[in-house]
Amino acid sequence: MKTALVCGAGGFIGSHMVKRLKQEGFRIRGVDQKLPEYSETAADDFRLGDLRDSRFSKSVIDQQFDEVYQFTADMGGAGFLFVGDNDADVMHNSCQINLNVLEACRNSGNKKILYSSSACVYPEYNQEDPYNPYTEESSVYPAQPDSEYGWEKLFSERLYLAYHRNYKIDIRITRYHNIFGPEGSWNDGREKAPAALCRKVAEADNGGIIDVWGDGLQTRSFLYIDECLEATLRFMRSDWIGPVNIGSEEMVSINNLAKMIMQVAGKSLTINHIPGPVGVRGRNSDNRLYEKMLGWKVSAPLMKGLEKTYPWIDGQVALTGK
Repeated sequence: MKTALVCGAGGFIGSHMVKRLKQEGFRIRGVDQKLPEYSETAADDFRLGDLRDSRFSKSVIDQQFDEVYQFTADMGGAGFLFVGDNDADVMHNSCQINLNVLEACRNSGNKKILYSSSACVYPEYNQEDPYNPYTEESSVYPAQPDSEYGWEKLFSERLYLAYHRNYKIDIRITRYHNIFGPEGSWNDGREKAPAALCRKVAEADNGGIIDVWGDGLQTRSFLYIDECLEATLRFMRSDWIGPVNIGSEEMVSINNLAKMIMQVAGKSLTINHIPGPVGVRGRNSDNRLYEKMLGWKVSAPLMKGLEKTYPWIDGQVALTGK
């Protein structure tokens, strides 16, 4: 039986990855400070603890696994990352986690590790035009991420690459672009745009008003979780280390995203634009390198993912009595 270690198994992508690997017959050790919030973990062995603690990291990475997935990070959406209040924690906590995980993997003989980086590594100067962002993988330098989260991710990419060069660890580096779906943060201040807008639409009465930060003309692309998992596993099992974008090329404005969610909900609402953190003006996943190297492309339309995500968040809103 193949074995996998999933760091961040209590989080959104990590908990879904555990389920997917379990379907493939893996025996899985999950690690996180918390269990998944919205469903039972599928991990065979779940260790609760803090990967910022090097002793804990060594205790849970004490054997060789066929595959190691490192999803743990201190992160969230624009309301968490772009307000400035969390910068020190975001950088310190995530850097410490990656330092500990890599060293524990090296000492225990683990040789195949996937690190989840982010589209936030790309330079702000290439993302000023909402309709023509530039996120080809090689464009990351000269570096100028728009947040400390992006700087931390870029440092950690270089850390993994250094361990690959110096210690022959077989790494994979993904740059995720806005992954969404059920069982993710939706009301804790760390939610991203699809979940936040789904919540606002679910809470609003038909004919009412929802608030959108900024002018709503900023653009993004959003990838449904199932497509993310498929792309990640194909990459993990290739012979290529990356870094590579994993995201959708279906770019939409935040205003249009809100309108799509209204369509799924069957509601007619007015958008009220208010001040708030918005990040770069435009971002979209450039998937040409992934398709060239792996011969596969994501295909699920954004609307299909929203049709699965909105009902789940609507149900959560109903459960909380909002």
